[in-house]
Amino acid sequence: MTKSVLENATAHFQEQLAGTMYSMKVDEWKATIYYKSTSSMRTESKIMALTGQGKTAEALVESIVLKALDKEGDKLFKETDRATLLNEADPKVLIRVATKLNNAGDTSLADIEGN
Repeated sequence: MTKSVLENATAHFQEQLAGTMYSMKVDEWKATIYYKSTSSMRTESKIMALTGQGKTAEALVESIVLKALDKEGDKLFKETDRATLLNEADPKVLIRVATKLNNAGDTSLADIEGN
C-alpha cells in the first residue's frame, strides 16, 4: 500500500526530529546549548504570534525557552524562566542565542564528539 502525502509529511518530520542535534557554546553562560534543526508548527506559531504583536524581545526569549536543549535532548529552560531571561539576562547574548536556534546551525553533536 502506498503511503499518503500526510503520512509522508509526518514521517519526514519525525526523521528531522530524530536527526542530528546541533550545538552552540555560550561562554557568557558557561554552557553549551543543543538544538534541533526543526521544531513543530505549534512552537513556531507561538514565536510568530509574539513577533506579529511587535513583541520582539518576548519572541526571542520564547525561542530560547522552547528550543534550547541539554545534551540529552531535554528542555534547558522551564516555562517559568521567561521573566528571568527577559529581565535579568544580557540582551546581546539572548539575541545571539535565539538567532542561532531559529536558524539551525553549524556544528552537530556528531562533529563535536568526532573532534
